[in-house]
Amino acid sequence: RRNEHGKVIGVVGIGQDITGRIAQEREYAKLIDTANAPIFGVDTEGKVNVWNKCARKLVGYTPDEVMGKNLVNEFITDEFRTAVQAVLDQALHGEETANFEFPLMTKAGIRLEVLLNATTRRDEQGNVIGCVGIGQDITGRIAQEREYSKLIDSANAPIFGVDTLGKVTIWNKNAHKLVGYSSEEVMGQNLVEQFITPEHRARVQSVIDQALAGEETANFEFPLMTKAGIRLEVLLNATTRRDEQGNVIGVVGIGQDITGRLAQEREYTRLIDTANAPIFGVDTQGRVNVWNKCAMRLTGYPSEEVMGHSLVKEFIRKEHQERVQGVIDQTLHGEETANFDFPLMTKGGVRLEILLNATTRRNEHGHIIGMVGIGQDITERIAQEREFSKLIDSANAPIFGVDNEGKVNVWNQCVSS
Repeated sequence: RRNEHGKVIGVVGIGQDITGRIAQEREYAKLIDTANAPIFGVDTEGKVNVWNKCARKLVGYTPDEVMGKNLVNEFITDEFRTAVQAVLDQALHGEETANFEFPLMTKAGIRLEVLLNATTRRDEQGNVIGCVGIGQDITGRIAQEREYSKLIDSANAPIFGVDTLGKVTIWNKNAHKLVGYSSEEVMGQNLVEQFITPEHRARVQSVIDQALAGEETANFEFPLMTKAGIRLEVLLNATTRRDEQGNVIGVVGIGQDITGRLAQEREYTRLIDTANAPIFGVDTQGRVNVWNKCAMRLTGYPSEEVMGHSLVKEFIRKEHQERVQGVIDQTLHGEETANFDFPLMTKGGVRLEILLNATTRRNEHGHIIGMVGIGQDITERIAQEREFSKLIDSANAPIFGVDNEGKVNVWNQCVSS
């Protein structure tokens, strides 16, 4: 303070109450130090000036051992120093970085994987004075991801994945072996456009879109073209893929090559359809789902007129429906029946006598899905047996018969008289 002649006559002090600010800074410092996440900070020269308890616990170094040391030069492995330094430099220029992965070496020489959010640190005038990093130890998660990746890659099933744009992000060894394309050839390519035949693209895209919307699909059949141009039939389970926040990031498909099985099923269907015996089948509701050409010739009904109809209610005479239904029910419970006689009505109203072998039908998991009956038309044989019986009974000579135990089983009218 000076008078009008410029002589110093005293001092004037202009104060500012910083009690609250200091209390707040201490509170922030306390929160940082006790936070359940590793937090560290560096100044504009990259020297450590913040090192909380969680960082100490995680890395093993005390604040006294790290404070003032260059973070990158002292604690980052050689191959990652440039990348980590670039993130720090960006933060020191006001460009903050989220979810940056980098390795950090512990005092014991163990490498940790850290996910970092790097935030610019400023003073009260807004000048950049350093950078604060809030980290997350993802070492365990990355190890688990690598284990999952290893299991997927070595799985005995084709596994592939696509991102939200439908581009391939996962392609395991079995998929490579099955389809012929290496992972380098498919990664980043559009699965549907590049590898699905044109007539099936809309169906496959629909399944992928549903999975991307959270609606997963099981046992979806679709064709996949190999590198050699061979069409494979694949049974697919499409599962939604999510990140750690639960956001949908793609679809993973676990497949099963059913090309051989379908070829075998088609061969069985052809054999059944061309067999020289009437063969029909019903589902668990008793509705016809198999009706071969011989059954069509025998009864006069084409497959279009019987498929989906109740065998018992529509084609068996009422007085025999209970017996036939009983055989079907037993077969649907795994109790198969051989040489069962039952009548079947033709389209022309003629009654046929059928000798049936009823077999339980199961899917690939062993679950009962219906019954198949292999029949034999014994109408003529039964008519002939009745004719023989009539001739024997009316013969002008005594005729009798015994079974293998000597018990009478034939005794005609002449013997009786």
